[in-house]
Amino acid sequence: MIPFVPHQLPLTNLDHGRLIGLVGRANAELARYDGLLQGIVNPAVLLSPLTTQEAVLSSKIEGTQATLDEVLEHEAGQSFSMEKNQDIQEIVNYRAALLLATEELKHRPLSLALVKEMHRLLMNSVRGADKEPGMFRRDQNWIGRPGCTIEEATFVPPSPLQLLDHLEAWERYLAGDDADRLIQVAIVHAQFELIHPFKDGNGRIGRLLIPLFLYSKRALNRPMFYLSGYLEAHRDEYYSRLKAISAEGDWDGWVDFFLNAIIAQASVNADKVRSVLALYEAMKTRIAETTHSQFAIAALDAIFDRPIFRASDFATRTGITTRQTAMLILRQLHQAGILKTLVKASGQRPAVLAFSELVNLAEGRHVV
Repeated sequence: MIPFVPHQLPLTNLDHGRLIGLVGRANAELARYDGLLQGIVNPAVLLSPLTTQEAVLSSKIEGTQATLDEVLEHEAGQSFSMEKNQDIQEIVNYRAALLLATEELKHRPLSLALVKEMHRLLMNSVRGADKEPGMFRRDQNWIGRPGCTIEEATFVPPSPLQLLDHLEAWERYLAGDDADRLIQVAIVHAQFELIHPFKDGNGRIGRLLIPLFLYSKRALNRPMFYLSGYLEAHRDEYYSRLKAISAEGDWDGWVDFFLNAIIAQASVNADKVRSVLALYEAMKTRIAETTHSQFAIAALDAIFDRPIFRASDFATRTGITTRQTAMLILRQLHQAGILKTLVKASGQRPAVLAFSELVNLAEGRHVV
């Protein structure tokens, strides 16, 4: 099979008449969602579980099996099988790469250099760590069933001999401005996946680029728009639409799919953010009434930021100066039913507690 040659950007043959209605709806939904984000005083704390859930879902598309509650339990010191720990570490790395890029974008542009830094962190100490993390591939790769030859492949990315030329063209398009930012991010994501510049981790990096690009273009106040829920739920169509670009040049079908994904996921994300905010406001009153403590807000922020945690970490994370006060607040929250015990304390091992209402809200199902 002949390696794919990426199309030149910007595209000149998109059917804007077909897409204009979707573009308007997608921009309106994204703007409504961004308005919610701008009204949150500390989104990094309040929406921390949603960020982790995005990492879970994006990694799930690539085959990992860990869930949000398992990631949080792992970070609270729980042990799992070696295979499960690998899945969890991939999710933790995904979240770390997003946070790294978010900080970097405050003082530098989204670029190939930053993409390589994200990839190095994403692949650190996980499956694929032997596949040159942070380096663009120097060999021909292909996609197909396990063990297939290049002749049997379903897709062969560009030759490594032309790879850097294609990436530099992609970077120039990334830095420029197309007719619409949402059409542009759809093309940025797809072109990256088709170039397939790394030996592994291309899908996750490509999905990380979506909120980061929107943030860099000021379409979002913060890079917290997560699309992987929709892409995971429509995985077959996601891949078939990407394949149709390389097989048939069908960019219109891909952009149509992507804009519908933004419309649907913006609504879902907004509903989750509203639910988290409502829970926070309800808990602000309830925890204050339960504890009658000056540390009520600190305790509230701590359980939102990390809703599964070791009791022994609570004092440090809240800034409560005495362990006795911290343990009293934990007992009060437990007795009020706000916190549940996942693992009882035993000897030197501290208890593991869960703010299950927030975990269940982020997961969209009852898990703890």
